[in-house]
Amino acid sequence: MKTSPLSRRRFVKQGTAALAVAAAPSLWLPGEPHAAGTTASRPVRFGGPVFQPPKDPDELARAHRQLGYDAAYCPGVSLDDTDRIRALREAFAREHVVLAEVGRWVNLLDANPDQRRANLATVTDGLALAEEIGALCCVDIAGSFSPKEWYGPHPDNVSPRFFEAAVENARKIIDAVKPKRAKFCYEMMGWALPDSPDSYLELMKAIDRPAFGVHLDPCNLVNSPSRFYRHRELLHECFNKLGPQIVSCHAKDLTWDVEMNVHFREVQPGLGAIDYAPFLKRLAALPHQPPLMMEHLRTAEEYAAAATHIRQVAREHDVTLPAPVVGKAH
Repeated sequence: MKTSPLSRRRFVKQGTAALAVAAAPSLWLPGEPHAAGTTASRPVRFGGPVFQPPKDPDELARAHRQLGYDAAYCPGVSLDDTDRIRALREAFAREHVVLAEVGRWVNLLDANPDQRRANLATVTDGLALAEEIGALCCVDIAGSFSPKEWYGPHPDNVSPRFFEAAVENARKIIDAVKPKRAKFCYEMMGWALPDSPDSYLELMKAIDRPAFGVHLDPCNLVNSPSRFYRHRELLHECFNKLGPQIVSCHAKDLTWDVEMNVHFREVQPGLGAIDYAPFLKRLAALPHQPPLMMEHLRTAEEYAAAATHIRQVAREHDVTLPAPVVGKAH
């Protein structure tokens, strides 16, 4: 029987609580150093981009290690270039650098049907590349109905119509590739689904594919004063409800530019209000070690300063991050 979007939403919500329990074997509440079952601490995989990257795969992988990264964004390579894919996969494996994610930043809900089909093909190609090169995931936003910006706000971005389209697109992408290792993920957004841990749970339930995972970007969820001030609680909620399904994470920071309306602005980690201590502790407690990837900075110097801040917080809280390597990495 054909179901309406609203009836699908009701069905999904009925399964959300059960999925949340399955995804969170224990609760870790703010103020508690650890909760039962989360005391094990593992090194946190950490990475960011390499500026002026070498073309040689081995040199590129070593460049990441020299910066103290054991995680990397997938290098640009065509899915048809099987020799280079193999060379990159083997080079990064030799240096013990995990390929965290293939980014495919296009609008899966573009108003132009031809462009929408092309964008779907682009993301499908990205998931296939992630599977072939050994990346953990392919990630995109779920899309936007905005006619102005491919990622822009629109009232229907939190509607049942958007939810249904996001479910259909994720199924199409995953079913076309049938990945055995790589996951497909939607990045959380402040003005489009998934815009909360619960809405991510709803999407996972509705998509109903083991190859659909979670990409965690906590700063993208901070879209109100309450979430800004209570971002630690929001972060713990993400890990409590989504932890086992988290595949990759983004590292950013936020400041509040005070004016006559609410204006949050992304800044370099360490220059804003985001507390990295609970972020790093929760990542260190996950056995599958999803990487933490810095993004959206302009220069190599800004990335170096951000990495210094995150490493300092890690040291203060007994969390292990990879260190820069001088000379040849092994």
